[in-house]
Amino acid sequence: MTLLPALTHPPSDLIDDLRARGLVQPGAEFQTLYGGRTNQVWKVLGGSGDKVLKLYRATPRNPLFRNDPELEAQCLRALEPTGFVPRLRATGTHDTGHWVFYDHAPGSPWQEGPESVAGLLRELHRLDVSVQAPDGCNGSRDLAEHAERILSVCTTDTRARLAQLRPKGHVPATAHTCLIHGDTVAGNILVAPTGITLIDWQCPAWGDPCEDIAMFLSPAMQRLYRGAPLSVTEEERFLAAYGHDETVARYQNLRPWYAWRMAAYCLWRIENGAADYAQTLELEIAAL
Repeated sequence: MTLLPALTHPPSDLIDDLRARGLVQPGAEFQTLYGGRTNQVWKVLGGSGDKVLKLYRATPRNPLFRNDPELEAQCLRALEPTGFVPRLRATGTHDTGHWVFYDHAPGSPWQEGPESVAGLLRELHRLDVSVQAPDGCNGSRDLAEHAERILSVCTTDTRARLAQLRPKGHVPATAHTCLIHGDTVAGNILVAPTGITLIDWQCPAWGDPCEDIAMFLSPAMQRLYRGAPLSVTEEERFLAAYGHDETVARYQNLRPWYAWRMAAYCLWRIENGAADYAQTLELEIAAL
C-alpha cells in the first residue's frame, strides 16, 4: 500500500461503531491508503500500534478478481500462525458494505529480489489449511473458458484480434491443488526488514499454484504495480527459487493461456475506462 494524502474519512457512524468496540481510540487519525483498485482503505494511527480499516465497496463485478470480505477474514484467521499475513482484529458490516480491521503491516510494496516472493508463495502452497474458498481455474480448458467469458463482454475491434490469438494445445487439470492468494501483484507484497507480508486476501481460491506464479510474473501486473515487467533473468531466478520442478514445468506449459486471459482482462479494463491498461495489453500480447 502506498500512502496518499487523506482525502476522505470513514463514515462517522462507522468510526463511532469502532470506538464502541474499543478498536479505535478517541482522536485517532485516519489516513487514506491506496490498497488496490477497488475498496476504500485507511491507515488508523494511534492506540496500540497502527491498524488498517478496509471498507468494501459494492462495485460492479470484476471478471478476474473476486472481492469477498468474508473470504479475506477467513484467510487471515487461518493463516495468522504463519506470520506472513496481517493479524485480523475484527470484521463487521456497515450500510455501505462490509469492513475488516487488522494490524498494519510494515514495509513497502515489493520492487526487487524475486527469490523472496518465490519462497513466500512456495510456503503458502505447501500449507494444509481449512479455508472454504471456491475452486480456481485448473488447466488450459478452464483458463480458455474464463478468457472467453471476459472477451464475451468486450465490444471493441480488439476483441476479434485477441480471439485469433487463442493458444493451441491442451494442458490437463492437476490433482495437486492448494490454497492460492489469487492476486499476487507487487502491490500486495510488503517487504520490511522484519519479513515479507502478503495482504489483500479478498479473492483466494482452492486451485492450481500456477495461478499465483502467473499473476506475479504477469508483465501487465508488474508494469502496473512496479513500473516495468520482470527481466528474463528475474523470471528465471524466481522460478529457480520456487523450487518445485513439476509446478514450474506446468506453469511454463500454461503460460500462453495465462497471458491470453490477462490480455482479455486488460481489454475489459480499457473498455471500462482504465486507460493505464493500454500498454499492459500489448505486453501480454507480446508474451503470447
